[in-house]
Amino acid sequence: MEGCALRSFSRPDETCPDAPVLATNPGSTGKVNAGDTVSSHCTHGIGTLPLALGALGIVYGDIGTSPLYAIKECFHGLHAITPSALNILGVLSLVFWSLTMVVTVKYVAFILRADNKGEGGIYALLALIPADKTKQLPRMYAAIVLAGMLGAALLYGDGIITPAISVLSAMEGLEVATRAAAPFVLPLTCLVLFVLFSVQRRGTSDIGKVFGPAMLVWFATIGALGILEIMENPHILSAVNPVYAVKFFIVNKVHGMIVLGSVVLCITGGEALYADLGHFGRDAIRLSWLTVACPSLLLNYFGQGALLLGHPGLVFNPFYGLVPHAFLYPMVLLSTMATVIASQAMITGVFSLTQQAVQMGFFPRVHVVHTSAQTQGQIFIEKINFALMAACIGLVLVFRESSRLAGAYGIAVTATMGITSILYFFVATRVWKWPLWKALPIVAVFLAFDISYFGANLLKILDGGWFTLAIALAITIAMATWRDGRAELSHKMLSAGLPMQIFLDDIESHNPVRVPGTAVFMTVSPVGVPSALLHHLRHNHVLHEKVIILSIRSADVPTVPAAERIKLQELGQGFHRVLAFYGFMETPDVPDIMQRASSMGLHTELYDTTFFLGRETLLTTGSSQMSHWRKSLFTFMSRNAQTPMTYFGLPPNRVVEIGVQVEL
Repeated sequence: MEGCALRSFSRPDETCPDAPVLATNPGSTGKVNAGDTVSSHCTHGIGTLPLALGALGIVYGDIGTSPLYAIKECFHGLHAITPSALNILGVLSLVFWSLTMVVTVKYVAFILRADNKGEGGIYALLALIPADKTKQLPRMYAAIVLAGMLGAALLYGDGIITPAISVLSAMEGLEVATRAAAPFVLPLTCLVLFVLFSVQRRGTSDIGKVFGPAMLVWFATIGALGILEIMENPHILSAVNPVYAVKFFIVNKVHGMIVLGSVVLCITGGEALYADLGHFGRDAIRLSWLTVACPSLLLNYFGQGALLLGHPGLVFNPFYGLVPHAFLYPMVLLSTMATVIASQAMITGVFSLTQQAVQMGFFPRVHVVHTSAQTQGQIFIEKINFALMAACIGLVLVFRESSRLAGAYGIAVTATMGITSILYFFVATRVWKWPLWKALPIVAVFLAFDISYFGANLLKILDGGWFTLAIALAITIAMATWRDGRAELSHKMLSAGLPMQIFLDDIESHNPVRVPGTAVFMTVSPVGVPSALLHHLRHNHVLHEKVIILSIRSADVPTVPAAERIKLQELGQGFHRVLAFYGFMETPDVPDIMQRASSMGLHTELYDTTFFLGRETLLTTGSSQMSHWRKSLFTFMSRNAQTPMTYFGLPPNRVVEIGVQVEL
């Protein structure tokens, strides 16, 4: 999942001593571009083995619990196929080559190379493609950005479905143990989900330490169960031959494509390999996949296939069919633990994804709570947590069975994988300067798999896939509207603004009354005079002795090193401009900015400082390129966004808001 923020096993928050630093241009607008060099965190502070162990719990929680339902959906789902020997071998061949080509080759071998200063994920990949590289093709760049937003929106849908289907699949093991437990499956699933979301505000630094060892036990257990069954029917290993996959489609035709939509379930969570690149590093992710996760998954899948070859009547739940009856209840407990870990990673991933969207200007401000003072990246967002909990429990109550939920699963994953392939192509050709003859064949192979899987899942739209697409469409529209609305608002404010030099000349000639203390005027634009400052002077006819104009700039990099956090500029007449840079994985902190400015010579005292904020009242009666309904949506989102005072950590008793009306 995009940007999972569980970092109990992640790298220490330190800057590489030999890393290059941010190169700033004194005449620039303050925008940090993907082409600038910014130091990133190191992974050599922690050994590869501990990081690889941590990756098992965070990176592979989702894909690691797919055996609970992937094979089952092929032979017992809504579009099940007859468990004949040919079909079993064909499905297992598809599973083997899906894991090999999509996860091992595409992500582990290629996509992991596309890091943004050490970080991965769809936003990090999008930020690697700088706008100034595509000025000749502005529509193409706009399409690239829209694709990135759509991919992120699809991951929100994935974050809703994963906890629901994973926990529900684990609980359905009780029905295998005894039919008397059937009435308790739904209540217990809802209870587990409720408890899971309720404890999010407490953070995960303590329980996160057991995620890796717990998932190691999980992978060892499912691998061992698979080996025992393979030994009973070793003929199943012949499914590694791709000929069986070809025969499967020849014999089953359209039905075979429909079943391919269920096979996709075995690779859900593959995107997490790339999303968590910055947390564990390339070597640790590859090591844990190649030595533990991949072998264990393949052994279990082949074990389920071997079981069905000898006992086709167990198609209703082949995963638990591998478990000896005496160990069913312990296995249900272990499965529940594994699915909770997978769900936890997805939930915190959605928190991290939201934080990145806010920083990149795609989402309104939200209240971000840092749940750990020692570990960067562990955050909690109450509104997002409540929305996820309501959606997950609602899904369980509406769909009631994991088989029905599987219809909604897969579309988000396959669409996101396809978008990742496209963005990778632009990074390879426009950033790395690969020639087309080198980049095109590789991406064409990736897209051949991605499009096939996505096409197969489109056949499941009426079975629940509509839910994922509806969620993704709604979030994409909201993100695009917020981005365009902020751009339009910024344009309106700048067009009505005043050049700074003219303002300073006027101050020198009129010499307004100056009072002791410091005034900080926050503004989005790094040029011109803030409207709040103009209104303050016009109505109060007074200025503070020291006036600071503060702009917080978003960077196209994950983190900005502390030494390059701010840039100072003395304007004269007691005025100073401060530019603060934050990456898309960071949350701005104005008190910290003021302390850093003081250490650089701009001395201020918090008790003697007043922060002035412009509070815009938006009117939809103006003329602009935005349609009226989008203006109304933007106005609604703006009213419900977190206040700048809370988001930027400003002391409440030191803030003055000045109202401004703006027509959009």
